[in-house]
Amino acid sequence: MHPEPRIRVSAILRWHDRILLIRHEKRGAEHWLLPGGGVRAGETLLEALQRELAEETGLIRGGEELPVEGPVAIVDSISPERSVWSKHVVQVIFAGDLSGSLAEMSSEDDAVRGHRLFALDELDGIPLHPPIQRFLRRWRPGDPCVYLGSLWAE
Repeated sequence: MHPEPRIRVSAILRWHDRILLIRHEKRGAEHWLLPGGGVRAGETLLEALQRELAEETGLIRGGEELPVEGPVAIVDSISPERSVWSKHVVQVIFAGDLSGSLAEMSSEDDAVRGHRLFALDELDGIPLHPPIQRFLRRWRPGDPCVYLGSLWAE
């Protein structure tokens, strides 16, 4: 039996041909995620995204907003029937460009264990959730939104 779906917003943040990923540790395993998080009741997708980007990266301060486009992709992450952890997450992915220095990046989120910029050719060996490496390599700004289907990474 699967729980009700949760909605998660995230962003492909590009900086000099690299993509920003956030490192989380859960149950002793390292996971890399696009920056973002859950949508709270009463929040729009964009409000939730801006809040999460501020919390996880510290790049947004004082009510500023990071310009984003999209959504650029939608992904269902549904755990397998026999999985220990039963989850169903609908991921709505936006995109944006970063500029300037990232030296001031910090996180208010206790789950975040670090940040790193990845070149597209580095993504294959990364435990990325959801596993959207192929999409990231072929996606270009301005592409129409795409549904990536149901993806799950153990």
